[in-house]
Amino acid sequence: MLTILVRYTIIVNTLSLFKTNMLRLNPTEPTRADLAAPSASSLRSTTQGAVRSEADRVYAEIFDAAMDRRLMPGAKLTEARLCAIFSCSRTTVRAALSQLAHDRIVVIEPNRGAYVWQATAKESKDVFEMRRTLEGVVTDMLVALPDRPGRLAPLYDMVDREQKAFEQGDRVTWIRLSNAFHVELARLVGNDVLTGMLHTLCARTSLIIAFHDTPNDSACSYVEHREILDELARGSAQGARKAMGHHLLDCEQRMQDPDRRSPDPWATFGLKP
Repeated sequence: MLTILVRYTIIVNTLSLFKTNMLRLNPTEPTRADLAAPSASSLRSTTQGAVRSEADRVYAEIFDAAMDRRLMPGAKLTEARLCAIFSCSRTTVRAALSQLAHDRIVVIEPNRGAYVWQATAKESKDVFEMRRTLEGVVTDMLVALPDRPGRLAPLYDMVDREQKAFEQGDRVTWIRLSNAFHVELARLVGNDVLTGMLHTLCARTSLIIAFHDTPNDSACSYVEHREILDELARGSAQGARKAMGHHLLDCEQRMQDPDRRSPDPWATFGLKP
């Protein structure tokens, strides 16, 4: 009887700790003003002035947690727990998860539930291949713009903040700025459809990198981002394409063997299996 009571106590305490740590799905502490890093969800192309629904709020919270690597690929998203965390109904959670599944950030499996998307080797290859194609189009379109230097100025500032975040060890801010660079570069073209497609591809790339990167494995992306901007500023379509292609290929080649390890959702919330 005593053994059963002890086991029951351990289970209750573990679930309580799990619930507390799930609160990490909420936004992290604000970044320093001088590093101003936009959350990944804020980069989505939405109608100006549109009122966000509760489902939109939950979508953004989960999306940002995945992009900031507070939720890792393979982590299970349980409806009941999400309802408790975000103080909302199951209908709201299901709507948010459905939209995340539509954007290929979450996978919903019959009789198993929802999980943060974890790419197969082929999916990773396909995503990077499409990134190289679309970002090559972006660089070509930017080179053709007559007011290109003025449009690029804010991006140079963003890269400076990215470097500062990296050097200060602010990993979340660095990840956000590194991702935002590509979305904002596409936004300069003024094509909302292209920007939306790249936003989704960048998000999926972030999940691929999050799964395969080791904690201490970080590329100095700001160096390559600055090289891309320099080529664009010079008006070199070939140079910009080459710099962008090299940058994305370098990211792809840093991926480790996907079969080498499996995701541990408990680690996401600071718990041991």
